[in-house]
Amino acid sequence: MRIIGCDLHAAQPTIAMLDRETGEIVEHTLPHDATTVRDFSARLPPPVVVGIEATGSMRWFLRLMADLGVTCVVGAPANVRQTETRRQKHDRRDAALLLALLTEDRFPAIWMPSAELCEMRELLRHRDQWVRMRTRVKNALQGLALAHGLRRGAGRWTQRGQATLAALPLAPYASGRRSARQALHDHLTTQIDELDQRVGEPARERPQARRLMTHPGVGPVTAWATEVFLGVPSRVADATALARYVGLIPSEYSSGDRQRLGKLTKQGHPMLRCLWCAAAIHAVRHDAALGRFYRRTLHQKGLGNARVAVARKLGIRLWIL
Repeated sequence: MRIIGCDLHAAQPTIAMLDRETGEIVEHTLPHDATTVRDFSARLPPPVVVGIEATGSMRWFLRLMADLGVTCVVGAPANVRQTETRRQKHDRRDAALLLALLTEDRFPAIWMPSAELCEMRELLRHRDQWVRMRTRVKNALQGLALAHGLRRGAGRWTQRGQATLAALPLAPYASGRRSARQALHDHLTTQIDELDQRVGEPARERPQARRLMTHPGVGPVTAWATEVFLGVPSRVADATALARYVGLIPSEYSSGDRQRLGKLTKQGHPMLRCLWCAAAIHAVRHDAALGRFYRRTLHQKGLGNARVAVARKLGIRLWIL
């Protein structure tokens, strides 16, 4: 059996390999080429276990290891760093550290989603990018409408509201920008509607997503994103860990007997946090218990904190479901 600690750098992967039978440790630095890495890994007799740190560019490596039948475990970078007390850091030391953690059964492995979940995550992120772009276009058009005395409201995005906006007397250069933004808004809306259909179809086929959609205010996108990004519910220890993962924990600066809570730390999943907060606004209108909780929290802590508290409570409900 061979155990490999791999420092997956963007320029060149560095590995430290231990042969369990002979006790020999070999170090290699490979060029950043999938063909070279494939040839090197294919020559190793099984079984082989590879340990890497989680990075944003590791997907190609995980797919390659899966194709070759090599067991690959991914570790949490922060936990890996905690095991090394020396300030000296370079690729060879990182690979040797990963190898030592694997051989000593101290490797901080994390849960990894399947290939299907990764594809659905990319689809949801793609939809989120289009929604954010449309929001920026909407804000620009809304500012133009308010600057000319038009009232704010949801009717601004209907055909009649867009016609009213198009009829505003503007200078030629401003009129061109308005027309371009309106055309871009219509194009983005069409693309988002198509993506909503692509997301809604698997959400209605999955039992867990259908169960989440039974909660008031939760639609196909929120239900599917909750299942896809949370993955296995058992990997979250408790409700506090869930709130930390999504980023619904307020910052705190307390001392002595005085507690000071500030804004959200936002150290979590931004898209899931946004979807839960949007779903919470609709949930308080259709769920009596959440509505009472929202009004009570609104009276005590204000609008922003009340919405966050409801979103956190909604997320805990979905996690329990």
